[in-house]
Amino acid sequence: MQESQSVEPVTSSNTDLLLEPTTNYTRITQQVADIILTPLLKTPRGWLFGFLISATALLLFLYTLGYLVAAGVGLWGVNIPVAWGMDILNFVWWIGIGHAGTLISAILLLFRQEWRTSINRFAEAMTIFAVICAGMYPIFHLGRPWLAYWVLPYPNTMGMWPQFRSPLEWDVFAISTYFTVSLLFWLTGLIPDFATLRDRTDNRVLKYIYGTVALGWRGSAIHWHRYELASLLLAGLSTPLVVSVHSIVSLDFAVAQVPGWNVTIFPPYFVAGAIFAGFAMVLLLMIPLRSYYNLQELITPKHVDVMGKVLLATGMVVAYGYFTEALFAWYSGGEFERFLLIDRATGGYAWAYWSLIFCNVLTPQALWIPRIRRSLPAMLVISLIVSVGMWLERFVIIVISLHRDFLPSSWGWYTPSFWDWMFYIGTFGIFFTGMFLFIRAMPSIAIFEVRSLFYKYRENRGNSGEVQGFAPITKDVTQ
Repeated sequence: MQESQSVEPVTSSNTDLLLEPTTNYTRITQQVADIILTPLLKTPRGWLFGFLISATALLLFLYTLGYLVAAGVGLWGVNIPVAWGMDILNFVWWIGIGHAGTLISAILLLFRQEWRTSINRFAEAMTIFAVICAGMYPIFHLGRPWLAYWVLPYPNTMGMWPQFRSPLEWDVFAISTYFTVSLLFWLTGLIPDFATLRDRTDNRVLKYIYGTVALGWRGSAIHWHRYELASLLLAGLSTPLVVSVHSIVSLDFAVAQVPGWNVTIFPPYFVAGAIFAGFAMVLLLMIPLRSYYNLQELITPKHVDVMGKVLLATGMVVAYGYFTEALFAWYSGGEFERFLLIDRATGGYAWAYWSLIFCNVLTPQALWIPRIRRSLPAMLVISLIVSVGMWLERFVIIVISLHRDFLPSSWGWYTPSFWDWMFYIGTFGIFFTGMFLFIRAMPSIAIFEVRSLFYKYRENRGNSGEVQGFAPITKDVTQ
């Protein structure tokens, strides 16, 4: 293997490149594979430190879970009238986090968006672990989680069929379908990269493991044909799920007669909010990963810039939803709707509402400035603020709508208990433990897709040697 170092000066700005001019076919594979094939004894200390923290949070979750099952959901701060609190709040938040992965991997694949190639893999992994975290909450919110199988439509002699008009039943089918399709799509995309790891490692145990999960992949034409067909089919199945899953979650609220919930804008409003929160989380994961493992050649400022535009677009949709909610309440003529609007802005939880407006409406406006969209520290801070804002949005929708019932005699306050917070922190243990293991054991960037992008440039650069999104190269960098 020989590499040529002769590269012409880049004529376009580095912020417009999907791959840096210094990379080549060999380096793409080496940069990603070396993260995984590094011996265990040489694992970076930063990874070990992060994994130790996340594993500690996971142990905290297991302890909290055991105590919750033994003592009951009375440990939580839920009451009457706020029967939904941190449990359903965090359930909706985690489901929203998982939406960006499916959108990046499925919808952008169907639309042939090349900028997705460097970020789709860990976005898909984020989806899997976020859905696992979300699925914990409805099960233990039942109060008797050992009877959770009652919601499944299985024949039984007692005739206890599920109530299919129950929103809880809708969630079961939506989440299970979403998780299954997302998992299949994720694992299918990993097959060619598992074969690459199988061929690169000298460790006989790893060669056997990666050879097994590669399912006999040899890179033949028939293998690629079947892979492309399976990817398109799964992308086609995943695309409506992006819209339907969070729409169904929004209907959990919209079918109720609670003021502020029964509005028709909820399904698209929730979908836009989910993509908004999901892209913010992808940036929170992508930027540190890029810096720590020196993946600047594969994840360029162009990727961050495009994701900033998506964040701005979905943020504007969410802001429009807030405005529409206020418009509905004011012009509906409904006494209770108007009271809810005033209570959100001036009541005891006004701090949450105005913090929400700051995080989700005002802060994303900075993304109109290209320099901010291309600044990694600025995008990291904005993404963190958006993530907090989307959590506050769920708090406002659930808690403020419930704590003032139709009857003043039923009014009450909600304060999350210590165990509410421990359960929530524990789900971060599940999420980040899974992500740390994924980064260490599987390719965090789709090797074959990035190589295909590089190969596509080499084949189509034409006489000028320049294609939009790539740096011009005078000679082949791999022979």
